[in-house]
Amino acid sequence: MAKPPQSPTAQPELEDEDGSLRRGSGDRGLSLSEKLAAGLTSRLYASPLHSFRLRGRFPLKLLAAPADPVPGDPHIGERIIAGRLIHAGHTQMTRDINFREAGPPPEWLEWAHGWEWLRDLAILPDREAARRAAENLVERWLASMGEYDALGWRADLAGTRLLMALGHAPLILSSSNQIYRSAVLSAMATWARHLDRAARRGTEGLAQAKALCGLYAAGTLIPGGDVRASAALAGLNQLLPALVLLDGGIASRAPIDGLTLADLLIFTAGAPEALGNRAPPVFADTLARLAPALRGLMLGDGQIGAWHGGAVIGADALDRLSRKAATGTEIRRGGRWSGYHRLSAGRSVVVIDAGPPPSARLSNSGHAGTLAFEMSDGPDRLISNCGGVRGLAAPLAPALASGLSTTAAHSTLVIADTNSTRIRDDGTLAAGVEEVTLALRSSAEGQLIETSHNGYAKRFGMLVRRRLFLTADGTELAGEDLIEAAPAGLLRRRAERNFDVRFHLGPGVSATPTADGMGALLKTPSGRIWAFKVRLESGAGRLAIEPSVWVDGAGTIQRTQQLVVSGGTQKMAADVHWSLKRAGK
Repeated sequence: MAKPPQSPTAQPELEDEDGSLRRGSGDRGLSLSEKLAAGLTSRLYASPLHSFRLRGRFPLKLLAAPADPVPGDPHIGERIIAGRLIHAGHTQMTRDINFREAGPPPEWLEWAHGWEWLRDLAILPDREAARRAAENLVERWLASMGEYDALGWRADLAGTRLLMALGHAPLILSSSNQIYRSAVLSAMATWARHLDRAARRGTEGLAQAKALCGLYAAGTLIPGGDVRASAALAGLNQLLPALVLLDGGIASRAPIDGLTLADLLIFTAGAPEALGNRAPPVFADTLARLAPALRGLMLGDGQIGAWHGGAVIGADALDRLSRKAATGTEIRRGGRWSGYHRLSAGRSVVVIDAGPPPSARLSNSGHAGTLAFEMSDGPDRLISNCGGVRGLAAPLAPALASGLSTTAAHSTLVIADTNSTRIRDDGTLAAGVEEVTLALRSSAEGQLIETSHNGYAKRFGMLVRRRLFLTADGTELAGEDLIEAAPAGLLRRRAERNFDVRFHLGPGVSATPTADGMGALLKTPSGRIWAFKVRLESGAGRLAIEPSVWVDGAGTIQRTQQLVVSGGTQKMAADVHWSLKRAGK
């Protein structure tokens, strides 16, 4: 693997790049001992001893309120005022709500316990109606969850709830009812004391960042919290360099996690800024790496595709980030550590996933789409993957949701209709791709990326390679997908296998087969024509145009098409040459 530079600022934009990425350890998720330790910790938090530790004086007021960078949804806010708390396809009537009920889906419970519905009320023009609805829900939550609860008091949710309560304090603390105000302020102080012990125990990754950010904001804005803020900041200084890689990619490899973290850091940095102070450097430094890496995944339509479990990220969210980060308009093209790479020329943009899947410790919803790519022609998405789930306002049908994580739902090569990385029943990724190699070259003629993965080596004794070459004017993308025999010894019994190379077309792109059956004319929504041609070096093959789907950022399922190149290996090998060439300028 390539040796990293000594500091993030020393990382160059490389013209020539070689190396490999190995999948991190922890593919099995938490160990049994870790799960037992988490259970013991939860029981400790539920004990009278922990309740005693949470006692203390409550503040009479907050020092300030940070600005929430994420706008709410007024439609959801209006439904809350009408008495319906709606999220993740589940509706709970507010008149008889009990937040301890286990019936709602986990996504709804996490949203409700994190008080993220405050955003949807805060955006409403009728402040008085929003205030009444917010106070009603806050009172009911405190009545239900005043004592420790394993889910409601989970560190990441407690941190999120603290941030929401602090940021939307004018909405929930404007009441003249002193008993209610005291109860809310006392609860916020109690959550902060809980996080003093829980923020760094049993949490990892983005969940720990949420806990520490809430704790830092509380220490900054609740009087007498200087020691608390310093401890939380020390935790963030240790966590964020591991969570955000040197090239700005997020360790979970899911861009939606990178966006979530960016919004979280902006929100948290607003705590000292609300007091007229400068935020500690770790916030701006981390954002300076995150923003260009996220924009590097953006196609010509201003959106980021669905990678590793996350839904499509819309242009509005990226525009919001670009206004808040000092490097918000920069674009990072190469991700030596994150595994994503961008080729661009003329009107064409290509983004390829040239990294292994995340370990189960870092992500419970990764995709088996190694070496998949997306491509756009101006504002039109020409080649895409089928979509993602996490981040959608409403859940998809279970069969579709699970199907989106498969290799076949990505624009890449599939052997024997088998995922390149195994997907467990709970959606986590098991064995498969462990290493991805990379070579990137740029010249006057264009940009070349050569990459490979070993996801099928142990099962079928085969390696997969992909080469993409984008011409300097962006009018042609030439590709080659190869299957090679893995080194002897990895598999004793070898057999020939069928394979498919899939190219899922973007929404609104139509495909018409050519007369020879080995090509297609693609027409984009803007009326541009691209010619697709394919050639197999050996053996028979065929090109078919089949139905496909694309799930956009709003969760709308759009019917699309896909080009499927099918064939079989000979002597454990295959070589598929293809090209996409734009007609006209």
